[in-house]
Amino acid sequence: MGYTQYNLEARREDFNDAFREVVDKTIKLAPDMLIIAGDIFHHARPSNVTLEAAIENFGRLKNAGIPVLVVDGSHDAAPNLITGTILNPLDAAGLLYYLPRHEGACWQNEKCYVYGIPNFRTRRKTEEKLPSFYEKNNPVPDRELFNIFAFHMAIDLPNVKPIQMEAEAPPELIPEGFDYYAGGHVHKPSKRDFKSGILAYSGSTEVVYYDDSMPKRGFYHVKVNEKGHAECQHIKLEKTRRFSIFKIDYSGMVPSRISEAVVRQIKEIDDEDIIIVPILEGTLPAEASRSEISVTAIRNAAKKALLVHPIIRLKETEIPEEVVRSIFEGELKDLKTKAFEYFLQVFSERYSRDEAENIARLSLNLIEPLTRKDEAKVKEKLEEYLNED
Repeated sequence: MGYTQYNLEARREDFNDAFREVVDKTIKLAPDMLIIAGDIFHHARPSNVTLEAAIENFGRLKNAGIPVLVVDGSHDAAPNLITGTILNPLDAAGLLYYLPRHEGACWQNEKCYVYGIPNFRTRRKTEEKLPSFYEKNNPVPDRELFNIFAFHMAIDLPNVKPIQMEAEAPPELIPEGFDYYAGGHVHKPSKRDFKSGILAYSGSTEVVYYDDSMPKRGFYHVKVNEKGHAECQHIKLEKTRRFSIFKIDYSGMVPSRISEAVVRQIKEIDDEDIIIVPILEGTLPAEASRSEISVTAIRNAAKKALLVHPIIRLKETEIPEEVVRSIFEGELKDLKTKAFEYFLQVFSERYSRDEAENIARLSLNLIEPLTRKDEAKVKEKLEEYLNED
């Protein structure tokens, strides 16, 4: 909640609406509890309007007698030890039960034992800090109950995490003895056998990235029979924003023809309030530039859609060898100056002069902290650049 995707207020409302629909369907299903495996909020410090919407819907669940058990995700984890996570005051208000905050990091009734761990963001920190968390909060699944392990991270297993996503934990770090492993962070829904139980990622309830718009958004409704066997049904959300995505290889076409072709395609699929994402791939002819693509014409091609969001992955021909040589062979320039000129040459083919200079300078400033593996400095430099932008 609170994600103004594409800087559109309508998208922030979409995420609120998705959560409201989750609550509507949950109240109708009347389960023993609702588990949210992280990323309730897009930001660690949500706005007042977002917080108000969350409080209203958590209040509806409380009034319906449905406990909400949560762990923090990569977005709503505590930014530092002093301020803590926004989940703490919501827990104190009795609107949810933030598992890692409570003794034993668990919740239990006559049917279930639920254990939850905090999010540590990276694999290195997970491997460093999670064992200590287990020592302080020993997981003790009970064979007489249905045992659930809640977490927010991608486990390093085949066909579980997307290629671009880091696996924050090896399977060995996840304890045995649980019947159901409720995972967050992976946006596409999936379930599989894992250890002695089921590993389930219910996926995101709205589209965060265009490539997770294909699966049906929703959540798992889990029924457990008297023998302790779980049956998972994926409950689809009906009111989420529609996306129309098309990917075409335009290799060999000049930019003007590519622009015309994309505009025609958009006009054919234009529909009320959808988001259209054209993905332009391929290799441009020699001397053609991505900057020649008429992005304005593409964005304005739809009349009914909420937004057209083009993604340009077109490749340009490489910088000629003689240009690279002319930059790096001069003896009077120091290495940083040469590197800056090279980066500037690379980025000038896609961005305006001012933008290219800013990105070239950022690239140069990132080299030293990257070689030192100084994550804090890298993050600081990136945040400085984004704030300037």
